[in-house]
Amino acid sequence: MSKGPGLFTDIGKKSKDLLTKDYSSDQKLTVSSYSVSGVTLTSTSVTKGGLSTGDVAALYKYKNTVIDVKLDTASTISTTLTFNDVLPSTKTIASFKLPDYNSGKLEVQYFHDHATLTTAVALKQSPVIDVSATVGTPTIALGAEAGYDTSSGGFTKYTAGISVTRPDSSASVILGDKGDSIKASYLHHLDLLKKSAAVAEITRKFSTNENTFTVGGSFAVDPLTQVKARLNNRGKLGALLQHEIIPKSVFTVSGEIDTKALDKNPRFGLAIALKP
Repeated sequence: MSKGPGLFTDIGKKSKDLLTKDYSSDQKLTVSSYSVSGVTLTSTSVTKGGLSTGDVAALYKYKNTVIDVKLDTASTISTTLTFNDVLPSTKTIASFKLPDYNSGKLEVQYFHDHATLTTAVALKQSPVIDVSATVGTPTIALGAEAGYDTSSGGFTKYTAGISVTRPDSSASVILGDKGDSIKASYLHHLDLLKKSAAVAEITRKFSTNENTFTVGGSFAVDPLTQVKARLNNRGKLGALLQHEIIPKSVFTVSGEIDTKALDKNPRFGLAIALKP
């Protein structure tokens, strides 16, 4: 694949991941193993509100093809097929769920040194068509996406964004919700290894005249331990600690409290991911 501006979904992703990734109020256990045939087996169990769910997934890579099959406790089988470079500089992704025969989706991604293009079509009689594109370089990218429902003849979404990425920082502005919201974020790495970082994000909803401001950061306590925290202007404070107990196996504990309503019960989450 080319080293171009990246997909539209990459705009603002680094800031979003730092503020949201690995935060949870569930209890989650993930165990992965590898077979001699090259199949990765992953079993996941999630407990939330006293209810337990889970799934078993098998992932197999063969040359430029990746096959991912998942079976959950609701007896739903989810399958994703990924084909790299069937055509030069392209990635094709086909996905579907059984027994929902209308869940099929086909996505094609095209990568160029100065542009990327993604088209996704739902495989049903009156499909929803999603198209996104970016132009620019790995340093600065401008992009847009739109979704069109052929059954209603209307747009389901249209979004535009711009990002600027430097070796030690990244910034982005996204106009979303059909023009009803705007989000600006800035992330700055605090060390050369990019183990620690600070981020700020502000979102304005025009229809409700509401502003949400969030600051957060991550700090590497040592090579195996990382601490993250976030706080918004509504008083929601979240924090997590993540520790690599053995190589590739991670223990994460997270929590969130409402600093403006301390009488409310805080939320806590626990996750263990074991890999060989």
